[in-house]
Amino acid sequence: HCLSKKSVVVKELISIEDLGNMDVLCTDKTGTLTEGKINLVDSLNMRGHTDEYILKMALLCNTASHHHRLVGNPMDVAIWQQALDRKIGLPGGYKKIAEREFSFDHRGQFTVVEHDSERLYLFKGAADSVLDRCLTYRDATGQLVPLTNHRKKIREQLQELNRQGLRLIVVAQKDIEAQEKYGFEDAQGLELLGYLTFLDVPKHSAKHAIDTLNSLAVQVKIVTGDNELVTRKICETIGFEITGVLTGPAIARMSQYELEREVTDVNIFARVSPEQKQQIIRALKKAGKTVGYMGDGINDAAALHLADVSISVNTAVDVAKDVASIVLLRKGLDVIADGVREGRRIFANTIKYILMGTSSNFGNMFSVAGASFFLPFLPMTPSQILLNNSLYDTSQLGIPSDEVDPEVLERPNRWDIRYIYRYMLYFGPISSVFDYASFGLLWFVFGARNEAFQTGWFLESIATQVLVVFVIRTGRVFWQSRPGRLLMMMCGAVLAIAFLLPWTPIAVYLHLVALPPMFFLALLSLVAAYLLIVEFVKRRFLSRI
Repeated sequence: HCLSKKSVVVKELISIEDLGNMDVLCTDKTGTLTEGKINLVDSLNMRGHTDEYILKMALLCNTASHHHRLVGNPMDVAIWQQALDRKIGLPGGYKKIAEREFSFDHRGQFTVVEHDSERLYLFKGAADSVLDRCLTYRDATGQLVPLTNHRKKIREQLQELNRQGLRLIVVAQKDIEAQEKYGFEDAQGLELLGYLTFLDVPKHSAKHAIDTLNSLAVQVKIVTGDNELVTRKICETIGFEITGVLTGPAIARMSQYELEREVTDVNIFARVSPEQKQQIIRALKKAGKTVGYMGDGINDAAALHLADVSISVNTAVDVAKDVASIVLLRKGLDVIADGVREGRRIFANTIKYILMGTSSNFGNMFSVAGASFFLPFLPMTPSQILLNNSLYDTSQLGIPSDEVDPEVLERPNRWDIRYIYRYMLYFGPISSVFDYASFGLLWFVFGARNEAFQTGWFLESIATQVLVVFVIRTGRVFWQSRPGRLLMMMCGAVLAIAFLLPWTPIAVYLHLVALPPMFFLALLSLVAAYLLIVEFVKRRFLSRI
């Protein structure tokens, strides 16, 4: 419930601990560093002029669905949105023969269309991929000329557009003979038509979210299929400090050992394929990192499955949401930062309850076992023990909403059974020592027997168990850490009920009796001494771990 109020839906409870433990977050830049809405800026021919023909060919070589609403990869959707805004439709007289959607292996997509009994092969994709497949383009006179002498100049022009933060899709075509089957192997000897420029507006609020994650000891790494120049520009615009860049082609040439050595220092991975995303996550995990991955596309499914913390958004494709253990109701690094903080708070409060329960029960076990050797009656009746446990558990209902010290949220918290075991051995016996002290006080000073003795230990037990939570809940000196309001109210209410019970009509059924005022003064001193000694032992214990 607490996480859902932060726009974070957890599908698996164990993911709360994983979210708090996360120290590396891998994410695409779309929707995190940018606003997430890609707009087509222009369709340009090779002379740099707006050309409607390029846009129409891009509409033909397009796998987005546009019948009821635009659905598909963001680039194809942006192309259709621009066409609809400009009231441009599919060119008439063209019939689709074959098509393949975008392939990460070939970094492009193709469509074969028939027009006037001739077939045209259209290919569009990443600039490098398309340029390598092109042999010709049309000059200012409209004549086909070899691309050889102009290839370098064209690459420089496209790189300059990338440096401005524009993403590019290059469009090419060629005439092709009729054949039974078409494939990416046919994308050779193409004519370069022009290119489409896109803009994804940088999200300036992302810098604050990244700084917040860094303050929580979570390192953000951008893992994207986009050009490194575009990614650099966006990072520089929002003030994201770049510590290193690795591209997909560079990763392909590296061994897994080399990647593991580089992966922790690099925070931008550009032009990577889905398989390389898995390589990056695997290398980070090998380096001892708890890795979170945020993705919303079908190509992110494998990386989401491999990550320690798989994060998607409610607008993602179904397969990504199915694989993810955490679903965000709103995409953004600020949502993840809130989720990490809330996850750590929940985990810290869970540990508080476990520490309370183990140390308290361990101490009570010794107290009851020891008292049974020298008392001629039960130190507490079964009904009193059940009531004691019920009241104690009720007082702890406020722990889930308890405040957590800021320093606890600054670093990942991990489950450590040895820590809990040592904590139990340190603090359990202290509880028993004060139980025995209360036994001596009741027996020798107040001469309490039977019901009077049982009432005295019942009140001492509930007081020490309930109040010690304020010491154990914090690593600070307990009066310097403010507890949650609900916890204080629950503990106060339980103590009031317990101390009023001996004066109520139901006391006879619980075998509780009223005790003299001097007992309560002695009990107050005993409880105060207990809390101070637990605080002293806590300081010693924490200094040794």
